[in-house]
Amino acid sequence: MAVTGRRIGETLLSVDNISLSFGGVKALTNISFSVKEHEILAIIGPNGAGKSSMLNVINGVYHPQEGKITYKGQTRAKMKAHEAAQQGIARTFQNIALFKGMSVLDNIMTGRCLKMKSNFLLQAFYLGAARREEIEHRRKVEEIIDFLRIESIRKTPVGRLPYGLQKRVELARALAAEPELLLLDEPMAGMNVEEKEDMCRFILDVNDEFGTTIVLIEHDMGVVMDISDRVVVLDYGRKIGDGTPDEVRNNPEVIEAYLGNSH
Repeated sequence: MAVTGRRIGETLLSVDNISLSFGGVKALTNISFSVKEHEILAIIGPNGAGKSSMLNVINGVYHPQEGKITYKGQTRAKMKAHEAAQQGIARTFQNIALFKGMSVLDNIMTGRCLKMKSNFLLQAFYLGAARREEIEHRRKVEEIIDFLRIESIRKTPVGRLPYGLQKRVELARALAAEPELLLLDEPMAGMNVEEKEDMCRFILDVNDEFGTTIVLIEHDMGVVMDISDRVVVLDYGRKIGDGTPDEVRNNPEVIEAYLGNSH
């Protein structure tokens, strides 16, 4: 399942000297790394290392006290989450954040909200441009449903689905926004081996077929080493490793802090 044959582009995202604190607790300290176009970058580290906090800084949920982020050539100290979404950053979450009573199709449609241009009244009465727009959005959503092989559950309420399929629906909703940068927070947490293999394949296909740049947090080291181009390692809010999977695997500081001598 190794990554092969993809062309890595120029730098899409640069994180420079980011520090984030909550009261007196430092979540991130002087973190810097970059992500290139079409790359799959994994962020790993023990629980409490600051991984999810880093994703929350990138997509504007948290605002760092120090440092800056450059995305598509624009440098900022902070950005609101809706601005990040408008600029092509989509996100899945460690804990599934879906509308459990709504169907798979309707959940994925919510990912198209920022793409909708018709005014509220046209949408409410399903008239003219709003009707044509919704038909086009539904066509895009159906393409994603086919891509992720969830046609058979498209009308099923999400709350009735097993955990692994709910994670796939959350990926589908993120893809519905047509992101340039996709942030995945533990996309395989709680999955069995077969479900992990499926999710790995879909992540690689998204990266390959759509050209989507991906930053993911993952604890399964087999997955990380198989699908990542580069790996950033955090430990207690500090960066202790940054390189190819092989470089990180052989980094003594990473071995001591996270991977363990058995790896």
